[in-house]
Parts: sequence; structure tokens; C-alpha cells
Amino acid sequence: MLTSILQFDTDLFLMINQDMTNVVFDWLMPQLRNPYTWAPLYLFILIFSIKTYKRRGVIMMLFLVLSFGVADFVSASVIKPNLKRVRPCNEITLQGETISRIRCGSGFSFPSSHASNHFAMAIFLIMMFKNRWHSILWIGLLWAFSISFAQIYVGVHYPLDVLGGALLGALIGYAMASIFWRVQPDQKNT
Repeated sequence: MLTSILQFDTDLFLMINQDMTNVVFDWLMPQLRNPYTWAPLYLFILIFSIKTYKRRGVIMMLFLVLSFGVADFVSASVIKPNLKRVRPCNEITLQGETISRIRCGSGFSFPSSHASNHFAMAIFLIMMFKNRWHSILWIGLLWAFSISFAQIYVGVHYPLDVLGGALLGALIGYAMASIFWRVQPDQKNT
């Protein structure tokens, strides 16, 4: 059963990495996974939260950074070194088939840290602002999904790596939001 799941994962990876090739994605996907692309958004969230919510905004941003940090640590320093799944761009059996659109890197593949980090932040922000801005749900999920999908397209992660990272990040983001609400119990209507 595990063999057929991994084969499906590889087939889906190749479909996304090869069959979806087009000039728009070839330009866009590397940009989506680049942290500098998102720096203005991160800066806006930081300034907006602190300016609008003052001290509570500072605490909120500390929890957002903590969500990112915990997701990154768990995915990159706990799970990856124990599972040691080889990235598709480094997989010997896929040499000549994988289209590497960025530098591959030497780290392991499961789970995707980009997916875990961004889903942790997205779910945390959704939990913070869902009562005030209902569209944050779809915007946050689209943002995290786009960055995660780009990991597959550029050739550095399998779909299950991204799914695992997304689930891990979502759990961490939700947990951090729950802890925040315990620290700031009277402030649930952000």
C-alpha cells in the first residue's frame, strides 16, 4: 500500500512539474516561493496590527512569528532529519525527468517547510481576523496554497510533502491562535 501511495505521489509530482509547464508558471512559481516577494505583505501585516491594535498587536505579531518559528523548527529540525525523504530534484530515479526551476538544495523533502510555515501563519491570521474580515479565510488559504503549490512546480517537493507541511502548519497555527486567545481572552473580536 505504501508503495502505491508513493507511486501516486511521484506521478502527481511529474504531472505538475512537467505537464503544467507554461511561460507564466515558469516565471510566477519561483517568485511565489521567494520570501522577498512577500516582504511587503509581511511588513503591512506587522505595521497594520501594531498600529491598529497597539500592545495587543505587538503580542499578536509575536505569536505570528512564534507560529512560523515552531512550524519551521518542527518540520526542518524534527521531522525531516528523522524521515530523510529525498527531494524529487535529488532523486536518482527521477534524474532527467524532473524540471528543476530553482536550485535544488541538499535538505530533505518531507514535510515541506515552506508549506508548514505559510499554513501556520495563514491559519493564525485567519483565526485572528475571521470575525472582522470574512474574506481572510479565502485570501489566507489561497496565499498559503499558492506558495505550497509552487514547491511542487519548481521541483523541490512532492505533493505529499506539501500536504504534510500544510497539515502540520495548520495545526500549529490553530494551536498558537488558541494560546493567544487564552493570553488575551477578552479580545476575541479582532
